[in-house]
Amino acid sequence: MEHQNPAELKPSIGVIGFGAFGRLIARHAAPYFGVCVHDIAPEAGQAAASLGAVATTLEHAAACDIVVIATPVPTFADILSSVAAHCRPGALVLDVGSVKIGPSALMRQTLPLNVDIVATHPLFGPQSARNGLAGLKIALCPIRGDRHRALAAFLRRRLGLQVIVTTPEDHDREAATVQGLTHLIAKVLTRMDPLPTRMTTRSFDLLVEAVSMVRHDAPEVFEAIERSNPWSGEVRRRFFELAHELDAELARRDHVVPKEPDPTTAIPANGIEPSRAVHAPAIIAY
Repeated sequence: MEHQNPAELKPSIGVIGFGAFGRLIARHAAPYFGVCVHDIAPEAGQAAASLGAVATTLEHAAACDIVVIATPVPTFADILSSVAAHCRPGALVLDVGSVKIGPSALMRQTLPLNVDIVATHPLFGPQSARNGLAGLKIALCPIRGDRHRALAAFLRRRLGLQVIVTTPEDHDREAATVQGLTHLIAKVLTRMDPLPTRMTTRSFDLLVEAVSMVRHDAPEVFEAIERSNPWSGEVRRRFFELAHELDAELARRDHVVPKEPDPTTAIPANGIEPSRAVHAPAIIAY
């Protein structure tokens, strides 16, 4: 009797887009799934093999039981159309982007009615997940079907993630502040390089650590967070308005003319207040 490869008994997952985050997905999915990856980068095959995955065509990756689209935002629409042409009935399709309203609507419009859709946003990146996934957060937005329940259970029990089930609208409203401000501050501080490294406080070290987690993200991540989220512009304007108000307040204080000292209470040049002077006994010359 022919023996079946144990890997073939696992559900298959196709990761389309094998950058830093696609590789993170493959690394943690490999123990539970047969992982296929697709990326046009020439080094994708070697990188996939090192993580226990197999590099393949887009058509093959799109035909897996679960399909994760982890491509840059500018290519998302085109990749989604290709996935729609090849995904199997009953498949589960996910995205992992930082913005949810636009991609969710696009997936609903483009993908066949016989596939389930969950828009996801892992609230971490390769830097913050370098020591493991346990305790980190992920947002799930159910778009079509009820597979989000099984997905949430897997993410909690197997990977130790904190799962937040929400809507694309609520996600983007909160993310505009959470991510929008983080990336905005990081972008400003990065432009202030070099930052001090010797005489620092613990609070400053934590700030630098937060900046380091996002400063090497691809430029399209920042663009998506600041331009594609419909609430980011309002948050950004409010932040700069308050910063400008604080700057103006400090400038006004800088230009306040100090009052002339009251001569009746002025301290003499010797620095001893009259009321507190100690009178030494008189020295009598004989």
